[in-house]
Amino acid sequence: MMKRRNFIAKGAAGVGAAAAATTLSAPAIAKSRIEVVMVTTWPRDFPGLGTGAQRFAKRLSDMTAGRFQVKYFASGERVKAFDSFDEVASGNAQMYHAAEYYWKGKHPGFNYFTAVPFGLTDAEMNAWIQWGGGQELWDELTAKFGLKCIRCGNTGVQMGG
Repeated sequence: MMKRRNFIAKGAAGVGAAAAATTLSAPAIAKSRIEVVMVTTWPRDFPGLGTGAQRFAKRLSDMTAGRFQVKYFASGERVKAFDSFDEVASGNAQMYHAAEYYWKGKHPGFNYFTAVPFGLTDAEMNAWIQWGGGQELWDELTAKFGLKCIRCGNTGVQMGG
């Protein structure tokens, strides 16, 4: 049976080792700056969707203390709005911010990852994506195009798209 004093002494040694491990030098790659290009389907400063995309780009940089830099391009500044998917799929940009139903011509399954008339509410959509297998289906669909998509906003149910 271990006595409390022995347990504390052994635990303190473990804490010291953990603290020492965190003071080691980080690998050089962790210190480098990563620059990515984000294209959007929204005009610059477009209320809601456009400003949300701009905020996301800025917050990504802020959260990483500037190590992750996002060059934001609104619709028409680098490519036309509906060319943003192809810009990322081709590797010319690393991210897009758009509504997935814009890509229904590439595959009708994209419609289900955005608002559809009489579809899921925002809470239902989030639950499906996060816990109901939606992200796995989305991953399967977008892998065909060399993409990995994540949710970055939610407009809720829309009557007409």
